[in-house]
This record gives sequence, C-alpha cells and structure tokens, in this order.
Amino acid sequence: YPESGEPMDTIFMSLRGNFMVPKKEISMFPDMGKWKRSQAYADYMGFILTLNEGVKGKKLTCEYKVSETIEKLLALLGTLDRWIDETPPEDQPSRFGNKAYRTWYAKLDQEAEGLVAAVIPEDKVAAAPEIAVYLKEAVGNSTRIDYGTGHEAAFAIFLCCLCKIGALRVDDQLAIIFKVFDRYLVVMRKLQKTYRMEPAGSQGVWGLDDFQFLPFIWGSSQFVDHPTLEPKHFVDEKVVNENHHDYMFLECIKFINEMKTGPFAEHSNQLWNISAVPTWSKVNQGLIRMYKAECLEKFPVIQHFKFGSLISIQPVKP
Repeated sequence: YPESGEPMDTIFMSLRGNFMVPKKEISMFPDMGKWKRSQAYADYMGFILTLNEGVKGKKLTCEYKVSETIEKLLALLGTLDRWIDETPPEDQPSRFGNKAYRTWYAKLDQEAEGLVAAVIPEDKVAAAPEIAVYLKEAVGNSTRIDYGTGHEAAFAIFLCCLCKIGALRVDDQLAIIFKVFDRYLVVMRKLQKTYRMEPAGSQGVWGLDDFQFLPFIWGSSQFVDHPTLEPKHFVDEKVVNENHHDYMFLECIKFINEMKTGPFAEHSNQLWNISAVPTWSKVNQGLIRMYKAECLEKFPVIQHFKFGSLISIQPVKP
C-alpha cells in the first residue's frame, strides 16, 4: 500500500509486556523528528491505512462479523452516551463551552479504567490503566472544553492498542470502523452539540472540518469505484439525505449541513474544493497526504500525544 506504515500482522499481535501509563514525549518543535521516526508513528499510520484498505468499496450496511469485544465497545460508548443525557447543560452566560461538560468528563476520568477492563480479556487486564489514558484523551479537553483531530486520533490509538493486546483481531476490521468508530462519531457529535464544544485548533473555513478527519479518509475509501456516485455529488443535499446511512463521508457532510448555515462553498471551502476532484481514489490519497501534513506533522497536535509501551516513542526497528 502506498506510503504505508507497518504491515497489519505486526499490529494485531498479543504483547506480553510491562505496561506503563503513557506520558508526553514531544515537548518542543525539534522533538517532532523523534515522533516521525517512532514505532508509534509507523503503527498508527499502518493501522489507519490497513483499515482504509479494508473498507474500500463497502457500505456501512454490508454484512460483517461482530465479535464479543466489538459488542463490549459498543456498550462502553452507550454508557458515555447515557451520561450525556444524565448531565444536562448548565445555564450560563457564554454560548460556547458549557461547564456541564466538565461534570461529564469527571465521570469518565473516574470510571475509564473500569470501562476498559470490562472490554479486554482477563489475562490482559494489566493493560487497562495504559489503554484507559487514550479513552480519556479521545473525548476532548475538559479545561478548554474543546475537541479536535488530536482527540479523534486518541480514539484511533485506543482501538490500535486493543488490537495490539489481541482484544481485537484482523477479522474485526470492518466492525472497528462501521460499528465502533461510527458509534464513537455519534457520541462525539452529541457532546459537541450538547456542550457547545469549541473546535480545537480549527482553521475555520480553511480546515477540512471543525472536529473530525478520519471519517473523511475512510469514508472516501468506501466510495472507491462506486458505479454512480462521484465526488461532485456529495455537495448535493438530496444525495446526502438518500445515502448517508451507507456512507460515513455523507454522515459527516449531513452533520456539517445541520450545524452550519450559508453556501457550502463558503463555510466548508476545503470540502467544496475536494468535490471537484475527478475520482474517489484520488480524493482518498489526497486526504491521506493532507492528514499527515495537517494533523500528524503539526506540533500543536502532536505535543499532546502520549506514549507508553503499546504506542512507543522508540525508533522503528530497522
């Protein structure tokens, strides 16, 4: 696969190791080289690209295996969703950043290890404190009450860790995106709406999207070689409303259409430009390049990443 990271079989493997609580390793701009050369970067990109390959040409509604671990992850996300209902927004003068989010987050902070321990096999429960850190990082920042692509990446890392300890397997690939990641997006949209979260590090109209990036990558892969729908069609609201149940990309566009007013070309300029690209495979390759440049190579995003035994800052072994 072009510019791939590690082959998947090295990611889906059981580790017997000394787990550790992940910590920040990228504190200054020159540390970025350490990140680019790290095992973590290779594993992360390998994970993203393998899943990208796995969903190629497939609908959200297609048939796939749903394992016990996948069911447990859906239950975990259901719990986070229920907590939102139990924590209504507070009355406050400022429109954005509702402080009730902090109450919601405090509950996750307290319960995260237990939630993760319930998902992973009993013999791997020692990994729960390490993996729980990524779950807590995946839902936004409780000080700033914001959410962005770094938080989204933490959720992908959380899933990658579950693969590394063998809780998720190669044949879970479709369910990882179509069930778990899709449900995660629903919960994140609900958080963003309920607590009016600020976009973290958003470039506004010049960014791809205020909050997410990965569903555009995987979502464009779903469309590769589609017989009728071309990139130009996703700016047509009728197409979006008729097909969003099958395609993650269109679910994202639908959410943008609900949240923003005015001409699409003005509020989502980058996506508008992408709609002019002739083929979905070109869109997909372009988004992967953009993701590396705009997210994975940006110090303000990567400085918040945490590294442990599963997602290691050590250089890739030659």
